[in-house]
Formats: sequence, C-alpha cells, structure tokens
Amino acid sequence: MSLLVAEDEADRVGPDPAPRQADATESVRDRLLGKPMPTDRLRGWIVTAVLGLIGGFVRFQNLGNPTDNGTPVFDEKHYVPQAWQMLRNGWFEDNPGYRLTVHPPLGKTLIAFGESLFGYNGWGWRFTAALAGALMIVLIIRIARRLTRSTLLGAIAGILLICDGVSHLQSRMGMLDAFLAFFILAAFAALLVDRDQVRSRLAVAVAEGWVGDSTYGPRLGVRWFRLLGGVLLGLACGVKWSGLYFIAAFGLLTVLFDVTARRAAGVRHPWIGTALRDLLPALWAFIGVAAIAYLSTWWGWFGSETGIDRHLEPTDASGPWGVVKGAFGSLFQFHEHVLKFHSELVTDPNKQHPWESKPWTWPMGLRPMLYYYEGSTLGCGETKCVAATMLIGTPALWWLALPMLAWGLWRMVARLDWRYAAVVTAYLAGLLPWFINLDRQMYFFYVTPIAAFLVLGLVLPLGHILGRVRDGAERRGTGLLVVALYVGMVVANFVWLWPILNGDSITEARWQAELWLPSWR
Repeated sequence: MSLLVAEDEADRVGPDPAPRQADATESVRDRLLGKPMPTDRLRGWIVTAVLGLIGGFVRFQNLGNPTDNGTPVFDEKHYVPQAWQMLRNGWFEDNPGYRLTVHPPLGKTLIAFGESLFGYNGWGWRFTAALAGALMIVLIIRIARRLTRSTLLGAIAGILLICDGVSHLQSRMGMLDAFLAFFILAAFAALLVDRDQVRSRLAVAVAEGWVGDSTYGPRLGVRWFRLLGGVLLGLACGVKWSGLYFIAAFGLLTVLFDVTARRAAGVRHPWIGTALRDLLPALWAFIGVAAIAYLSTWWGWFGSETGIDRHLEPTDASGPWGVVKGAFGSLFQFHEHVLKFHSELVTDPNKQHPWESKPWTWPMGLRPMLYYYEGSTLGCGETKCVAATMLIGTPALWWLALPMLAWGLWRMVARLDWRYAAVVTAYLAGLLPWFINLDRQMYFFYVTPIAAFLVLGLVLPLGHILGRVRDGAERRGTGLLVVALYVGMVVANFVWLWPILNGDSITEARWQAELWLPSWR
C-alpha cells in the first residue's frame, strides 16, 4: 500500500526535482559571477608589462625639460621648494612666513623623495610624478581588463591613457595632482577586486546551500581589498583634500555593489542584510581606516618641534594625554587655517588669472593652461622659435566626454549596467563638487583625477563596437576596424600635440597651428 502511495506521489510530482534545483543554483551562480575573467593570464601580464614600459618611456623621456633657467615652472614654484625644505628639515615644513602651506604633506613628501635621488633639478622634482603616471598606465590596463573581461580592451585603455595630454603633462610636473590621480585610480581598482571577491564568496554560499540560512544573507568575512581601498583614499586625501569627494562616491558604490550582490544571490532582504552585515565595516574602511591613513601622512610634522603651526595648542608635557591633546589640537587649528585659505580663494574680477577656468569648460578641455612659454629659443631651423608647455586634453578623447557621459548614464539607468555606474560615478565625483562654489579660483589641472575615468568611459562603448567573437567574423572584423581607426586617431592627435606637451622648440607657425580653438590662446 505504501508503495502504491509512493508511486502515486511520484506521478503527481513529476521528475526528480534535484536537476531543477541544480539548474537554479547554477543560474544564481551565473548571475553572481557574470562573465569569467579571460583565461589568457600570461598574455594579459605581458601586454601590461609592454605597455607599461612604453608608457614609462613616454612619461620619463627628457623629463628635466623645460625649466625656468633651472628653476621650477608654473605651480611647481610652490611645491618643489616646499619639498626641498622638507628634505632639508627632516620631512616637515617650517616656513610660516611663506604661508602657502595649504595642502597636506604627502604629495610634497613624494616630490622630496625624487629630489633626494636626483637633486634640486627637473629630474629630481618630477621623478615621482612620472613614476605615478607610469604606474597609472599599468593600473588602467588591469582595471579595463577586469571591467570588460577583455585583454584587448585593457590594452586599448592603456594606449589611450598614454596618449592623453592631461595625464602626460601632469605626470611630468612637480605638482600634486598626479599623486592624487594615482591613489584614486588605485582605490578604484581595489573596489573592483573587492566586488568580484564578494560575489565569489556568495557563489560559494549558494553552491554549498547555506546562503539562505539567514534572511539577511551570510557574513562575508574580512574584505582586505575594501580596507586597502580605504587606505588608498586616505592617502589621496593626504595629497589633496579633494580626495574626500571620492571617499563619498566610492563608499556609495561599495554599498550598492553589496546590495546587488546579495539580491543576485537570492537573499530575501538584501537592503537590510547590507545594512546589518556590510554598512559598519564599509564605514570603518572608508572613514576609520582612511582617517588613520590620512593622519599617518603627517608623521614628519608630528615628530617635529618647528613644523608649521606645530605648537598652536599648548602641550602639557606632564602626561601622555597632554602631548596628544596638544599635537592634535594644533593639527586641528592648522586645518582651520587651510580651510579658511581655500574658502577665501575667490576670483577677483579686477585681477583674474589669465588661465582660470570654470568646471563647465573642463569636460571638453575648452580652456587649457599655459605652463611655460619661451619665445626666443633656437633649434627649430628659423630665426624665431617657440618652446611651450600647455596642459591640453587630447581632443580625440576629451571632445567625446559629453557623449560618453550621456551614454554612460543611459546604460546605468536603463540597462542597470554596473560597469558604467562605477565609471560614471567616479568621473562625476571629480567634476560635480567644483560646481558648489563657482566664485572660487579654479583651473583645468583640477581634472587630472578624472582623466583615467574618461578613458574607461570610452573603452566600455568601444567594447560594444568591437562586438563578441560569436557575433561572426564579418561583424567582428568591422568592429575591430572601427576601434583601430579610433585608437589610431587618438595616437595621431597625441603625436601632433607632442611639441607643446613637452616644451620642444617649434616654429611660430607650428605654435599657432597647435592652438585649435580661440579659447586655447
């Protein structure tokens, strides 16, 4: 009788549900993991190394040129002497009379490392910036490869960044912005690796069947790359305070990544699960760890007795708490002075800087900056030559910024494409905050951190144009042709701009031909 009942139940239930259960588990895992990373790991690293070396050569060639009769040019005149002073004093600044100590010490410390190796000359004060620029090329290749799951597109990203005029020239200046851009891009890379690791851990939980043990989803363990991202963002703030904007943007991204990962894993309450499981660790990584990393950049100042504003707050040497209170109280007052300087750095209508610009001109690079100009040099084959360096974003890249943003916003909203969401969020984090106070003095070199995200924002649609292998040889061939023509145009554009990105001697006619727009003059 029991056998008949069992047979009857089998007839009603149908086939063994185990295969369907396995199929459902596999489907969830596919949603979590998405397209796998390329299997050509060796080739990927070879491509990265080769392009990194090429990019390094491009960034380092003739690095000591130009100078102003052996002295720094443009805003190098602020940071290069400060870095040399830090090297002389023991890694801190002590010149209150100069009173332009208005940025944290890390960027100047890094410049000082180069000066310690090569001396007080162009190579010395630009060496570490060029190194940061070369490392960014390596980073963007790996980032683009992870975003697109394509070694070819990673290579294209590296080529485009090599050929970006903003990234090139800022990597060859003894200024702070190349370091800021490097730490922000490295933090973005850490954020992407953390996202993939979270999804891999959830995929294991799905495969082993314990992802649903709690309606809020499983705990994900220590997330080392998220902590690394916090450290890198703290170091970015140790170069310039504008790194704070990226802390907010990347913190938002990591929370959204966690919510979507838990939802893809089938967690019943992904938002609440993220709030309970992930929010406090994220706050610790992006605020607590970042703050510790930021404070660590002040090590030379804390250890000094004559650092600028070091003893504004009296120190009670009778106990350790008095020492700590005095040190941090002085640091707080120093930060108040710096904040006051930046808040009062407004445009004087009667004394406007000739190369000042506002942020609505930045996406397309409509108002570049002239860093150096010498109108009587020799070496061009004529009696009158020009040697100049001008910060210009390669037009073949920068003039596509607005279409890139429009397409990226559509993809992230209409298609919920997380890749575009990540890149567009990072790009806007470097642009939108400057619209808050339009009376402030602002310059085009503030866009240095977003140049890499412009490249990534262009590489993603190039992937659509390129197509997939399974689309067929004709479709793939056409896409490859279009992408190759575009990359070739960028390279050619960069080569054309080469003389005014490097201060080479050219004729007056060639100088005028380089200035494509009236706003470039």
